[in-house]
Amino acid sequence: MRTIYEKPEMPVADPTVFNAVKGAIESSFSSTKAVEFFKSLSRSSLRVRDFEAVLKQGLLGKTVAAEYGRLENGDQGQIREFYLASLEQVAPELREKFFKLYAYY
Repeated sequence: MRTIYEKPEMPVADPTVFNAVKGAIESSFSSTKAVEFFKSLSRSSLRVRDFEAVLKQGLLGKTVAAEYGRLENGDQGQIREFYLASLEQVAPELREKFFKLYAYY
């Protein structure tokens, strides 16, 4: 009998700040704002997977880096994982259009 791995639920220490940062990420990758977000990454010469640099440049929002810094390590890890999962869910045609942002070179 095979069991399917299920990711365990991790409690969030500061739900208010966590949800604010998560909301900023969701907003950046939303269908209405994703193109502008990718253009800002391109103008800044950043790769989409470089979360820390994107955060420091303020491309997710002006206060998001400070809010992220207030989170505990476990919450920060969950946010990084959510960001990386979000960028993989972008529509294929948009990923193709901004191929250089996704490239590993």
